[in-house]
Amino acid sequence: MIICPNCSHQNPDGAVQCESCYTPLPATLACPSCGSTIQADAHFCGQCGFNLKSAAPLPATEVMTSGPITAAGDAALGSLDPLVMPDPLEIPPIPDLAELPVASAESMAAAPMTPGEATFATLPEVSAAPTPLPTPAAPIAGQHTQLQQQSARLLHLQTNSTLELPQGLSVIHLGKPNDRIPPDVDVSGFPNSDIVSRVHADIRVEGDDYYLEDVGSANGTYVNNLPLSPGNRHRLRPGDRIALGKGDLVTFLFQLA
Repeated sequence: MIICPNCSHQNPDGAVQCESCYTPLPATLACPSCGSTIQADAHFCGQCGFNLKSAAPLPATEVMTSGPITAAGDAALGSLDPLVMPDPLEIPPIPDLAELPVASAESMAAAPMTPGEATFATLPEVSAAPTPLPTPAAPIAGQHTQLQQQSARLLHLQTNSTLELPQGLSVIHLGKPNDRIPPDVDVSGFPNSDIVSRVHADIRVEGDDYYLEDVGSANGTYVNNLPLSPGNRHRLRPGDRIALGKGDLVTFLFQLA
């Protein structure tokens, strides 16, 4: 097998290029000691360890002088004709330029010009001034390119009112006013807010994803009527039902706009 030096694909013996990546494969020969197939540029046989450089053929001059010349060879050498020097070439003399006829301007103007005899004078002149670039169109008044930014909000089910979540914050605190961690979303004005802890839950923003986690509230946090264990977090999806405290008394729907 011939291993491709580019992709290490095993190719059959005698292959010229790789069957996988079409890279030209190195030439191969048979080891003079064990007969294994090896690359022509290898120094040692990979099977028996034979030193391939020691088996290199003699130079052409030594091969010619190492053996006796046969009779057939002598006859062939003796039948060669002796070298015959060719006759020197006869170079005609160069005529004198002063004696050559000179065409006048009138004769040149009268003679018709074939397409193959066109001169540079017949070429159109090319202006060296650069081609001006097209002027970009002026923007239409009143048009502004705006990037859409995803915003989230909480819909309070008991009062059907909406709380927009503040943008630019990585952690949004839900709760009621306190001296330790002031809430970013204050729910103290909603009915039954007494069951909500002052530091109740957090919404963490990671890119376009929102995660809800309970931070050790007294009455717990529920997502879709299931309790959210402290330390765990839930990835919010549009329509998720969030209840702060037991009894589903302070309930919000998570929405994306």
